[in-house]
Amino acid sequence: MLKTINCGEIRSTNVSQIISVAGWVHRRRDHGNLIFIDLRDRSGIVQIVFTPEISHSDNEIAESLRNEWVIQVKGKVLSRDDQAINPELSTGEIEIFADEITVLNESFTPPFYVNEESDVDENLRLKFRYVDLRREGMKNALIIRHKVVKYIRDFLDSEDFIEIETPILIKSTPEGARDHVVPSRLYPGTFYALPQSPQQLKQLLMVGGIEKYFQIARCFRDEDSRSDRQPEFTQLDLEMSFVSQEDVLRLTEKLFTQMITEILPEKNIPSPFPRITHKEAMDSYGIDRPDLRFGMKMHDLSDTFKTLDFKVFQNVISSDGIIKGFSVPQAFEFTRKEIDDLTEFVKSRGASGLISIGIDPNAKSISDFEMDQIKSNILRFLDKDHIESTLNITDSSPGDLVFIIAGDVDSTNASLAALRHLMGEKMNLIAPNDLALAFVTDFPLFDWDKEEKKWKASHHAFCLPKDGYTEFLDSDPGKVIAQSYDLICNGLEMASGSIRVHHRDLQEKIFEVLGYSIEDVSERFSQLLDALEYGAPPHGGIAPGIDRLVMVLLGKDSIRDVIAFPKTQSQMDPLFGAPSAIEDDQLRELNIALINED
Repeated sequence: MLKTINCGEIRSTNVSQIISVAGWVHRRRDHGNLIFIDLRDRSGIVQIVFTPEISHSDNEIAESLRNEWVIQVKGKVLSRDDQAINPELSTGEIEIFADEITVLNESFTPPFYVNEESDVDENLRLKFRYVDLRREGMKNALIIRHKVVKYIRDFLDSEDFIEIETPILIKSTPEGARDHVVPSRLYPGTFYALPQSPQQLKQLLMVGGIEKYFQIARCFRDEDSRSDRQPEFTQLDLEMSFVSQEDVLRLTEKLFTQMITEILPEKNIPSPFPRITHKEAMDSYGIDRPDLRFGMKMHDLSDTFKTLDFKVFQNVISSDGIIKGFSVPQAFEFTRKEIDDLTEFVKSRGASGLISIGIDPNAKSISDFEMDQIKSNILRFLDKDHIESTLNITDSSPGDLVFIIAGDVDSTNASLAALRHLMGEKMNLIAPNDLALAFVTDFPLFDWDKEEKKWKASHHAFCLPKDGYTEFLDSDPGKVIAQSYDLICNGLEMASGSIRVHHRDLQEKIFEVLGYSIEDVSERFSQLLDALEYGAPPHGGIAPGIDRLVMVLLGKDSIRDVIAFPKTQSQMDPLFGAPSAIEDDQLRELNIALINED
């Protein structure tokens, strides 16, 4: 070994020992006869001192060193003088006096600083990812990721789960996104698909009597880009037989609670995790993955304003729209310019405008105020009764500002939800160490696609309807509630799961509602449907995303910061230059011809 000890592990107990360390030059400081080198390896940094009194030749080599050169140093560990102790370093009480140095490899000047966490263009970071990985933030992210995955494996092993790998090359099946496809050389004109998730495979494992399965699964989806998406990603895939929804949620809560408490004890998590239904989430937060680190619940104000002589409100109510709003604490002093900016913000999210009603902090109460203590961009249409009713319904207090949007249900919910999250940030209501984990349950089984005029699966087609809801499959599919659930945290979906259909006739009925023909069902799902007739047990599971989980745990804004070699948001790989063209010989071998369409 070129090292007898890691740089970051050296302590006062090593004083007087002769040791060998190796790593990268983190920083070099020349003080005349003394040269100081901060040497870095994965474990940390240690200070090395070169002096001509020990070795003139080694001192000359030290003078030539530059950042990111790879070196090996042998020397003696000594205590630093009291005034030279560096409390910022775990090795700050000692230093190594070098008596031998070997340059293992030189380095070009890095394209960005490694020894500081400065902002760097992401394309440059990804093109030189092997340099970027040396920076403290990326290194720590990968270490935490390793600890998360290791904890998951150990925990599930202790719960009697079996880790089983499922195929990467499978058959294309519709699961909500486009497949990445792989042509077959041996069977020209046919294709494999990369799995969007092991959905059918894990159900087949349950039919196979495995009972408790998991894997750290690679998944592939050809989706539009977002900061929390990648064309390939990793999830914990977990399935159990003979369980209810409560069993799955209880296991998930236990896993997340124990894992976070052990790996990141500084984080604050709820106990137990709150449970809210999908309807409650949409009614109170306008989104099915609300950030629960702060309040500001939304309220339906349609009944309050149906008697107000204000044409905008009357038009919305007559067209079956909704008037909805929430109160922002102590925001009365927002300027006209700030409110105008927020109006443009919600318009960009689909709203037609933004109404505000504020009550002066000097008002005695929300039921005892003067009209000159109210400010609103529709003040001339308001009277005291409508104002008081609005302030009461939105749980406002003097000094608060109520934001209201009127329009169709979908755009009103979406724009208000975006505004609520923005206000949480603007008003500093978000504690950085809070992880507001919660379960959202009772999702609808189907959503109506207005453009295609057909039912689509809300989660996927394999979710079991709740008891008493199968009767609506024929009469009103939109009323069917599924035994499906999400784990959410800080405004993001962390995991999704359901209890699965385990009877063929019910599964075929769901496919029928979704508009699949008998031929489509036979072609795409025969393997699963046939298996359901061979003693399929009741079963269900959940699939947390590993990338997104680590991103949230570390407070990152992008999952690219917790993946060793990600694609850009535009799904390009600057390091390898992928995707790229392939040779004509390869295309011919696969019987593929490219068509150029202008």
